Amino acid sequence: MRSGLTERVLNRCGDAGNLAYRFYSWASKQSGYRHNQDVYKAMIKVLGKMRQFGAVWALIEEMRQENPMFITPQVFVILMRRFASARMVHKAIEVLDEMPKYGCEPDEYVFGCLLDALCKNGSIKEAASLFEDMRFRFPPTVKHFTSLLYGWCREGKLIEAKQVLVQMKDAGIEPDIVVYNNLLSGYALAGKLGDAYHLLNEMRTKGCEPNATSYTILIQSLCKRDKLEEAMRIFVEMQRNGCEADTVTYTTLISGFCKWGKIERGYQLLDQMIQQGHSPNQLTYQHIMLAHEKKEELEECMELVKEMRKIDCAPDLNIYNTVIRLACKLGEIKEGVRLWNEMEASGLSPGIDTFVIMINGFLQQGYLTEACEHFKEMVRRGLFAAPQYGTLKELMNSLLRADKLEMAKDVWNSITTTKGCELNVSAWTIWIHALFSKGHVKEACSFCIDMMDDDDLMPQADTFAKLMRGLRKLYNRQFAAEITEKVRKMAADRQITFKMYKRRGERDLKEKAKEKKDGRKRRARQRHWGGGRQKASAL
Repeated sequence: MRSGLTERVLNRCGDAGNLAYRFYSWASKQSGYRHNQDVYKAMIKVLGKMRQFGAVWALIEEMRQENPMFITPQVFVILMRRFASARMVHKAIEVLDEMPKYGCEPDEYVFGCLLDALCKNGSIKEAASLFEDMRFRFPPTVKHFTSLLYGWCREGKLIEAKQVLVQMKDAGIEPDIVVYNNLLSGYALAGKLGDAYHLLNEMRTKGCEPNATSYTILIQSLCKRDKLEEAMRIFVEMQRNGCEADTVTYTTLISGFCKWGKIERGYQLLDQMIQQGHSPNQLTYQHIMLAHEKKEELEECMELVKEMRKIDCAPDLNIYNTVIRLACKLGEIKEGVRLWNEMEASGLSPGIDTFVIMINGFLQQGYLTEACEHFKEMVRRGLFAAPQYGTLKELMNSLLRADKLEMAKDVWNSITTTKGCELNVSAWTIWIHALFSKGHVKEACSFCIDMMDDDDLMPQADTFAKLMRGLRKLYNRQFAAEITEKVRKMAADRQITFKMYKRRGERDLKEKAKEKKDGRKRRARQRHWGGGRQKASAL
């Protein structure tokens, strides 16, 4: 087994963090194999994305003991960026102090990366304060100022951004094209297009000629505001000034026209783009495809996929997700399956969104077995997490509506028996409530006990109240007493008053019943008045 293969697998795991860690652990036990530096970096990125920062430090400690030569400033930069993206500012800054313990002295490059990470993740005030505190330890560079300027512009604080420009000039550093473009982006984001045009002219007078990015920033802002003809005017001006449009510029224009329903104009720009020798990318086609999806034009989407293949622009996961979603929406489930198979044959692995789209498509068409198989496969690949609880709820309710209790249990067991697939009380509640609502009270109670025994999770107050009501109707005192005793003990352990917990459950049930009743009345009124309007218009 080769380290390069391990690194590629880890990088392709995407959101499947638990799966990545299991693979990393398995690989480390293989005979004659040792992780290289790139594998460690990939694993740090995965653990950081999962916010398993304790595990990251443990991994760095493992590197120090087994492979100290692998510990480089880049390792700590990865960690800083992960802390910054989690808005854990103090932890990100602490990394600077921890580095010397591992034989790495932070330099201007590392400090610049930390500053940049904070600015890009919404912690501009903390970044500006850190910059002032550290400016004698790390002399300011153009990169530092650029990061700060970007951060203030991103937050719409243009006065502070202009102040950075002044500080920069005071430090004897002339602003470059990147600095000007950041400020241009700030003006465009705030809708101050007049100031943006003025800055464009100022750039020319200062000898910093605007580039394709400068013009594209303005074009994008105009397109967002449906000022398409003005965007085209800037596009023409750009070319007149000897600045050649690139793929990003054309894609921005195509996106703008397609967004506002002018697909034919988008195609004209696509043709022009290709004639000028610029290769459209997946994003270019994605914008056109989304416009067709909005109009429910499946054939046109299919033609675009063929067109992409002709020019060697391989459709990516976003493209396939769009076409499969539209096929499922239109009831063309077989076409959706064909596209899924084509996607996998091309070497692409379906992501979370792809699975959810396909499962919902199967459910809408009543293909319950296929929906279950895809859901279990999603779980097996380590892609099931809290954001997919809505899909779980829909699947369970669909199965129980069709009296497929054993199939529903099989799906649930696939979750509980998959290593690393942690369930919280919300997931258990979905399953228990689904069972209860379809009359499977005893099964609901059994799973509630499993939740308390296996995962040490206390049922929500309304779940407990609902089960007690169901058991009273069944005259099942034994189950009621067992659940009550367990809940009472858990409440005591959590310092919750059992009487208050019980009262809250009854109140929540009543409120939900009232909301449901009000919802039915509201829908009935809407149907009534809708029917009345139709009759009136017919007359």
